[in-house]
Amino acid sequence: MSGLVIFSVPVYADQEPPISSELEPVIDTTEPTLSSANTGLHQTTEKIYHQKVFSLLGKPKYADNFEHLEYANPNAPKGGIIKLAEIGNFDNFNRFASRGVPERNSASLYDSLFTNTADDITSFYPLIATSITYSDTYRWAEVTINPDARFQDGKPITAEDVAFTFHKFMTEGVSQYRVYNQGITVKAIDTYRVRIDLPITDREKLLSFVGNLWVIPKHFWQNHDFSEPLSTPPIGSGPYYISDYKMGQYVVYKRNPNYWATDLPINKGLNNFDERRIEYYMDNSIALEAFKAGEYDFRGESQPKNWFTQYQGKYFDANEIIKQEKPVETAIDSRWLAFNLQKDLFKDIKIREAITLAFDFEWLNRAFYYESYKRPYSFFENTIYAAIGKPTEQELKWLMPYKHIIPERVFGNAYYVPKSDGKGFNRDNLLKASELLKQAGWVIKGGKLIDVKTQQPFEFELIADLGDDIKYAIPFQQNLARLGITMKITTLDHAQFIRRLRERDYDMAPRNYYAVNYPTSNLMISWGSQYLNSSWNGSGLHNEAIDNIITEIIKNLDNQEELIPLGRALDRILTQEYPMIPMWYNSKTYYAFWNKFGQPTIKPTYGIGIDSWWYDFDKAANLSKNREH
Repeated sequence: MSGLVIFSVPVYADQEPPISSELEPVIDTTEPTLSSANTGLHQTTEKIYHQKVFSLLGKPKYADNFEHLEYANPNAPKGGIIKLAEIGNFDNFNRFASRGVPERNSASLYDSLFTNTADDITSFYPLIATSITYSDTYRWAEVTINPDARFQDGKPITAEDVAFTFHKFMTEGVSQYRVYNQGITVKAIDTYRVRIDLPITDREKLLSFVGNLWVIPKHFWQNHDFSEPLSTPPIGSGPYYISDYKMGQYVVYKRNPNYWATDLPINKGLNNFDERRIEYYMDNSIALEAFKAGEYDFRGESQPKNWFTQYQGKYFDANEIIKQEKPVETAIDSRWLAFNLQKDLFKDIKIREAITLAFDFEWLNRAFYYESYKRPYSFFENTIYAAIGKPTEQELKWLMPYKHIIPERVFGNAYYVPKSDGKGFNRDNLLKASELLKQAGWVIKGGKLIDVKTQQPFEFELIADLGDDIKYAIPFQQNLARLGITMKITTLDHAQFIRRLRERDYDMAPRNYYAVNYPTSNLMISWGSQYLNSSWNGSGLHNEAIDNIITEIIKNLDNQEELIPLGRALDRILTQEYPMIPMWYNSKTYYAFWNKFGQPTIKPTYGIGIDSWWYDFDKAANLSKNREH
């Protein structure tokens, strides 16, 4: 992925669809509208919702008058420093720039109108805004801004800043944002009220747009190009500002003592550290050793072998470094290898299936990963939207109109890659792969796989980020060699890797597919034909069936009865096209931290909840490492 954040549309948690009684208070009003049958006026009744808290699906977890989040301690002490780490580097502070490598946390400089919580990801709670008013036509909304809201330089946040933000994103932001939000208008009504209008009825787009819109200061950004990298920190609106940095090496976020929203219910007990210092490391193994030496405080571990072999020593024995494991019970980011379908070499689905069969997950999981990984077979992994068995009648209703353009296998059993014996030979799968390649017009000559028509050898390049774990690459390369295929492995520094992804200059590349708890309009950005110039669609897979089913998903976001078969129908098409090789996801979340923090008793469902931790000075003072110095 490019690391480029456009917006964040909330995804589904297991809740019931909304009903009008959950959207109180409700007022009926009458507005004159032009009749479609004549030029006269007639009366149309709209139901108007005025809400402080609202949800895409189901009833919000917290009521309008909630005091604080369940997983936050409202009496948590403020102070201290938490030191974190990132792998790679950065060369600017504009998270929304179209080029360069932004500091990965720089989007946190800005607050949004509303916000989600780590235990309620489909609802929105007031932050910069105080309330939203909209109708059941879902064509417009009016948002009221909190008059106390301030940017970090003390200047008020106004409706004009909101309108300016949208204009900036639409004129200088990334292209996929402009395509997705085409036809939307955002206008300031007065100092603290803003109006949003949509060209068509779209409940999810309207509510997600309002809920997730960041607000940037007009008085700063009117003098800067939003598409260009920013060499110095901008003025933000969030609880932390950048107080110190060395480009590409570290950055310090300092808590704003004058942050206006500190005592809002959504923030009570959060943002407790005076400073968040983030060190950048070019190599993951070096970063691990730095963590064990106490150079930073918290580390999430993505490599099971490290977890079982490297997290040991005197500090672990003395419980000065605490290890935690959290079972994965919800949708989770998964790792895939994307074919670039713009390359002629990968046009034939038989070839893509054959290369998929050569990836011996079972052996890799046993040899390198302590059998801690699971293999994804769905783009809705760990949700009720993942395709299972054969299509139901409800799924077939959505699939049959596209029978002429989607693989026949879509109408059979759900996607599945046969397991190997885990001993490193993968004989059965390689035999199947060899037969598929033969059917696709490739033959072995002198140990090399050759195209019968062109007499060209089968060769391609796998690119990878220098800081990534690529232990899988050599065994995969060796399996492909047994089929006569030559795969070149090229590791690139982070900036080069991002550039080549953006320019789609690769044959194959590892990609993270971000967790999808609930089908939303974000699927259009990941798979829609309109967004092929976006680096979000790693393979470039697209067709009419995908586009139209995603359109139907967007229409049925408040209709769970239709949404489940729609999600599963889409999943069948995406997986059975073999656009990416499923690698793995962690069956558990592994993380470790130095024992100098306090934590609330209740943990959030959808995260670890570091933003609710606090610095415990007594614990820190008792660490032997601190006493040694």
